Amino acid sequence: MRCPYCGNTETQVKDSRPTEDNGAIRRRRFCPDCGGRFTTFERVQLRELIVVKRSGRRVPFERDKLMRSLQIALRKRPVDPERVERMASGIVRRLESQGETEIRSETIGKLVMEALKALDDVAYVRFASVYKNFREAKDFEELLGELSGEGERSLDETSE
Repeated sequence: MRCPYCGNTETQVKDSRPTEDNGAIRRRRFCPDCGGRFTTFERVQLRELIVVKRSGRRVPFERDKLMRSLQIALRKRPVDPERVERMASGIVRRLESQGETEIRSETIGKLVMEALKALDDVAYVRFASVYKNFREAKDFEELLGELSGEGERSLDETSE
């Protein structure tokens, strides 16, 4: 494994242990050249997934991109990083178990929305605002109305 600090390819594993959900191996590594310490994860990959974008372009699925999206949505929220890791692993398992190698980006977005809605309402709204390309305040009002179980009613109607 290449050291992210100095590029040395001769790093040493200092500790290995399974993640909480046993879906990966967490390895603490040490670089003898620069003294840097870092963590890597080793996971089983059932199949190569290809994401079909809205434009029709096809790109390889990247778990790290999924994690970054989740972390952005959950920034400054009181959610344990292990829960985020388990959520990402669950989404990837669901994608891999669908039996298809090509996955539409909308499918991934819906799975992320479901997972975030169950975990944290603020993160759900943050992700939805980007995923659904909100342009006006009423877009937020409608989503918040759905969250509170009030369906299509606007905020004006609920304050009366």
